[in-house]
Amino acid sequence: MATLKPFCALRPPAELAQRVASPPYDVVSTREARALAKGNPDSFLRVSRPEIDLPEGTDEHADAVYAKGAENLAELRRRGVLRADPEPRFYVYAQRMGSHRQTGLVACASVAEYDADTIKKHEKTRADKEDDRVRHIDTLSAHDEPVFLTYRAVREIDAAIEEAKRPAPDVDLVTADGVAHQLWVVPPALGARIEALFGAVSALYVADGHHRSAAASRVHARRKRMPGEHDAFLAVVFPHDQMQILAYNRLVRDPRGRPAGALLEEIAKVMDVKPATSAMPGHPLSFGIHAGGRWYHAHARPGSFPEGDPVAALDCSIVQDQILAPIFGIQDPRRDRNVDFVGGIRGAEELERRVREEGWSIALHLYPTRIEQLIAVSDAGKLMPPKSTWFEPKLRSGLFVHAF
Repeated sequence: MATLKPFCALRPPAELAQRVASPPYDVVSTREARALAKGNPDSFLRVSRPEIDLPEGTDEHADAVYAKGAENLAELRRRGVLRADPEPRFYVYAQRMGSHRQTGLVACASVAEYDADTIKKHEKTRADKEDDRVRHIDTLSAHDEPVFLTYRAVREIDAAIEEAKRPAPDVDLVTADGVAHQLWVVPPALGARIEALFGAVSALYVADGHHRSAAASRVHARRKRMPGEHDAFLAVVFPHDQMQILAYNRLVRDPRGRPAGALLEEIAKVMDVKPATSAMPGHPLSFGIHAGGRWYHAHARPGSFPEGDPVAALDCSIVQDQILAPIFGIQDPRRDRNVDFVGGIRGAEELERRVREEGWSIALHLYPTRIEQLIAVSDAGKLMPPKSTWFEPKLRSGLFVHAF
């Protein structure tokens, strides 16, 4: 059973939504956030990346940064840039990126169900990133950025959410990256029907936002005896068949300094390697390799990995087990400086540029993880390797906030 609840969102009036809406905190650096928010006092980056309003060089984990985020959130409320809805509601959030469309329900998800694994995870969190989100959320007394959840699609829920989209959207904007974002406030009667329909959903899955959801659980435990709606966290919930996952690619530096030809020979000992005219592999279990100024495709050999294991059969696991560890000595990709990760949204050109300009030995272009694989890993109670999925489009921050 999945419990989703309506809430009184803090959100901008329609005429300010374009100025407020911002990229998620973890896809922009401090420098990028400072540039994006320059000259715009309404940018939500002033809440999600508050160090941009402090002197350059300020440690982004300093106490002053978290305090500045809370100060800026209060200031946006004081000026009416963010206004609280008078009664709890669900919201419907639709995005369009090129030909891809996805529509989700904005709601509060249950911390208790997260703790009980009714909301399932597939990623191990990093202690430092989790601690940062705990301090940020606790100081704000708000969940300022949503967790991205998914569930096995249900036809009746799809129909009810489409019904909520019949009127003109309350917010309708296109961001600088060309992605369209629309938001509807769901009427109470329809919201009650949607809430009941989700009661029959057996599980929700964290697609993106493991650190935010883990932090929400810790903040609730810390505040358990305090008033406030901290037993729930902000989420946007999408059906699995609307998810778009792009490749999460790798850059690798050979600590032994072997030339490209020698590295390709090593890879050819465990995979079938052929010259290619494109970076993107054509199917699962195949990999693009950029080495020596050109692209190759490698194919995993049958029987070279345990097909019945949902983690070991992932393309990113095969790359780790057959290339990164044995050939480059990379045992812990979370910490090894000889590997870096590049989201698929940046394209093959970015991989080529970084190999050319930064001295990486090779680039690996993976086939995207499928959402069914994510669900299978989560259902098995296992964890994916780091940087297994890159979801697009990203949820925009500032269009709705859950204050507690």
